[in-house]
Amino acid sequence: MTEPTLTYDDFFRLAAADPAVVGLVLIGSQAHEGLATGRSDHDLWVVLADGAATGLERFREHRTALLDLVFVTLAQFRGAGMPGFCRYALARGRVELDRLDGEIAAILAAKRRFAPEEAFQRSAETLDDYMNSLYRSLKNARDGFALASRLDAADSVGALFELLFAMDRRPRPYNKYLEWELERHPLPGWDARGLLDAAGRIAATADTAVQRRLFGEVEARAREAGHGAVLDAWGEDLALMRPQG
Repeated sequence: MTEPTLTYDDFFRLAAADPAVVGLVLIGSQAHEGLATGRSDHDLWVVLADGAATGLERFREHRTALLDLVFVTLAQFRGAGMPGFCRYALARGRVELDRLDGEIAAILAAKRRFAPEEAFQRSAETLDDYMNSLYRSLKNARDGFALASRLDAADSVGALFELLFAMDRRPRPYNKYLEWELERHPLPGWDARGLLDAAGRIAATADTAVQRRLFGEVEARAREAGHGAVLDAWGEDLALMRPQG
């Protein structure tokens, strides 16, 4: 059932009065300070006690320009985004209602950090993805395929941020929230503004000198993190990716 005029405040009052609702979590722009605009809706996760029945089920498919609702049981909420695309959104979600003495907040906090083993595996995989796109971009630039070089360079930036956040045991932000995240939660050892400027230039122009310079920094940090085997598997091709001269 869709009620186009149902607002966040309207639904909050209904949910707060329903004991089947054990948690409400706001995600998206409204949960990121300073990013909401006049066009931003409220994306709200409604966490129900396992096995509970509620009249609010009539809003299960509710999605309007004002309010999007996602209904999950507590068990489903624990596993949401683990892994999954919504992990970052939940990791930065804002608890609006927690009837479980902080358990909803604790579940969100657990989504903010990968386990060490998961982080290492993700880092190894995304390092290889980053190097693959980087190598293709540089090779295409060398051989005169300018458009292909720019497209591969843009691909490499996405993989790069997957890598850098995984190395810090964090899910990568969606592009809209990347600057917000880096300004408020910097990656250790990286200058946020410098990193963003380099990424923007690479994506826009495929500047080979910038790509190589950035890879030089990434290689050093990846080796420190124990990913030498991934790097060395590229053999002589590393020479094309490293800073020249």
